[in-house]
Amino acid sequence: MGVPAFYRWLAEKYPMVVVDVVEEEPVEIEGVKVPVDTSKPNPNGLEFDNLYLDMNGIIHPCFHPEDRPSPTTFGEVFQCMFDYIDRLFVMVRPRRLLYMAIDGVAPRAKMNQQRSRRFRAAKDAADAVILSDANVPGEGEHKIMSYIRGQRNLSGFNPNTRHCLYGLDADLIMLALATHEVHFSILREVVYTPGQQDKCFLCGQVGHLAANCEGKVKRKAGEFDEKGDAIVPKKPYQFVNIWTLREYLEYEFRMPKPPFQIDFERIVDDFIFMCFFVGNDFLPHMPTLEIREGAINLLIAVYKKEFSSMCGYLTDSCTPDLKRVEYFIQAVGRYEDKIFQKRARLHQCHAERIKRGKAQAKRGDDLDPHVRDDLIVPVQRFQGSRLASGAAPAPYEQNGSHKDNKERNNRARKTARVSTPGSSIAAAIVEAENGLEAQERENKELKSMLKDALQEKSDIFNSENPEEDKVKLGEPGWRERYYEEKFGARTPEQIEEIRRDVVLKYTEGLCWVMHYYYEGVCSWQWFYPYHYAPFASDLKDLGHLNIKFELGTPFKPFDQLMGVFPAASAHALPIQYRRLMTEPSSPIIDFYPTDFEVDMNGKRYSWQGIAKLPFIDEARLLAEIKKVEHTLTPEEARRNSVMFDMLFVNGSHPLSPYIYSLNSKFGHLPDKERNEIKEKLDPSASGGMNGYITLCSGDPCPPIFRSPVDGLEDIMDNQVICSIYKLPDYHKHIARPPAGVVIPKKTVEAGDLKPPPVLWHEDSGRRPHDNSNSIPADKLKNPDLVQWFLGTTRQEPYQAANLERQPTD
Repeated sequence: MGVPAFYRWLAEKYPMVVVDVVEEEPVEIEGVKVPVDTSKPNPNGLEFDNLYLDMNGIIHPCFHPEDRPSPTTFGEVFQCMFDYIDRLFVMVRPRRLLYMAIDGVAPRAKMNQQRSRRFRAAKDAADAVILSDANVPGEGEHKIMSYIRGQRNLSGFNPNTRHCLYGLDADLIMLALATHEVHFSILREVVYTPGQQDKCFLCGQVGHLAANCEGKVKRKAGEFDEKGDAIVPKKPYQFVNIWTLREYLEYEFRMPKPPFQIDFERIVDDFIFMCFFVGNDFLPHMPTLEIREGAINLLIAVYKKEFSSMCGYLTDSCTPDLKRVEYFIQAVGRYEDKIFQKRARLHQCHAERIKRGKAQAKRGDDLDPHVRDDLIVPVQRFQGSRLASGAAPAPYEQNGSHKDNKERNNRARKTARVSTPGSSIAAAIVEAENGLEAQERENKELKSMLKDALQEKSDIFNSENPEEDKVKLGEPGWRERYYEEKFGARTPEQIEEIRRDVVLKYTEGLCWVMHYYYEGVCSWQWFYPYHYAPFASDLKDLGHLNIKFELGTPFKPFDQLMGVFPAASAHALPIQYRRLMTEPSSPIIDFYPTDFEVDMNGKRYSWQGIAKLPFIDEARLLAEIKKVEHTLTPEEARRNSVMFDMLFVNGSHPLSPYIYSLNSKFGHLPDKERNEIKEKLDPSASGGMNGYITLCSGDPCPPIFRSPVDGLEDIMDNQVICSIYKLPDYHKHIARPPAGVVIPKKTVEAGDLKPPPVLWHEDSGRRPHDNSNSIPADKLKNPDLVQWFLGTTRQEPYQAANLERQPTD
């Protein structure tokens, strides 16, 4: 699911769901940094039992950090990860469990889209840590959800367990809703840093917008402003509180005369299911619905309007009622013509605006024709603005920019600092520093230029020969043209045959995803075998479909990489695997094309297009891989194997005697036999955790733990004991809050819910009325200045449209 679009919709429609995180910073006493005491109450007023980390959101930024130089060694990467996890731990302060999940092998449906932690014996550590690494099959967030579902409604389970899950994927919000755990928060980074949000385009300083600019000279940071550009603010965080979202949804789905007593938990399940239609990781986007066009608002409106006629809910836990789904989606499909017609009008409008702008630029006229001449005046002339009385900016030197002056000052400062007798070594250091600074500056400038150039190049509106839209959604015959152009149908009979199969496979996908969210994987091999989705109005005769899945087995780790990597990434695989991806004589070289079609499919930017890659033939792929598996080294074979979750506890934890007892009884057995012997956890000793423990290889508590990463210290007095952890026996997920749960005091009132918006296709404006990009009235220190800014700066079409007078269709 598109993270920015869905999260923006959620935060704007239900604003009280999002709460800023209060962070307590370490203090420095006599030059020594004293860490935060996490045994104290959480300053956010919330106490959490369990913290779950979807490690994808941690690993990637540690390779590409924003607040420090890019790492040059794995030791630096791991240190960054430790710092990252420590920061999250301090924010949340879990009292019982820290669960870290790294993506393992994903189900085949996902493939078509796409032990590193210090443990301390200090009192501030969580009671237990579970690590589910890349050798344990499953996506990180879904392994976490399997753990949560597996604990519910068993003996010793606390129905008021407070969960916090860190991750950036918008799907986490839906997954949390699907657990029906009330005390659940999602921890996520705020997408934009304060510096990025509040940078003034007039003076270039951060901390205020142009409307509040006083025209003051930038205050120096350091004697020569040498620190001015080096400070990168730490990204702030937010909690998305699921119990507050549930309160909003309860108001949102109130219906005046329901045909029967409403079961709110079933409504929650239906809401989750409806959102699958606007995007998920397993099915292509349905052309009818776009979140930015108010698609979720449309789905909610249709659901409420048709609820009585449907005579029931769309889903029953993980199982959709396909007859009702058909009735519902057909009602949505009745709006398709209006949606496509309006979309076509706006697309044409934007294209013409870009062309006009390019034509003006060629004539040397960069000004928008609608901007009044009397607004294009020097900034100093604006009366009533604090700019008028503010200090004048420092004049630029006539023969160079302020930036050049600053650089010369820095060089002079460094030269003066070392220009003493016998300072040749220092001078050499200064010369090296200057060279490194220049190189870093050039790299930043190059990156910025490349980013701008790529954005410009990827914009099809800037193309001299833009791709022709042959489908022409909104014009008569669009359905037939869609199946002809996208699926290769040539006759009415072929169109109908393909349409039926597309509908079958898409409906299978809806059922597969619903099961995945509520019960876990129902088939490791199933995938949607088309690049495009059907229209909403195509989903007919669903009640007659026979939907069945076979569980199968997950790929091995290297097999998965062979299924998702391009040939350019072959270096990450063992040598014989590489050859299968790169050598022209490889029997599966056709899986790795270097050139392929990208269908823009009505989108503006090339990265939004659909890469029409061939679907992997699983049987062919695995047959060829099997021929080279024997060439793996022992270390590679270990990395290519399926492993288990690991449980870590302190030696003083109540579970440690159980682990030591297991080791004394069965520690002499070979690894394979060890893994088959498991002992059921006593929830009273494990802090309410159910499941099984099994012996891992070797000593469960080695006194010395050698660091596997160069540059990091060995642990010379290890106090942590580990075992394999296995989930409890399967039991069906009960899609409602458990007995004994204490519902938080309600904070949302009926008046907090925004009035139903005008549906996008019915609105005469260009997009749903959304004031998120407009400037609040109380911020307008000088309206003329703001008008000048809006009239003369280049804006993305959709952003600019929100600030213009809305035309009538």
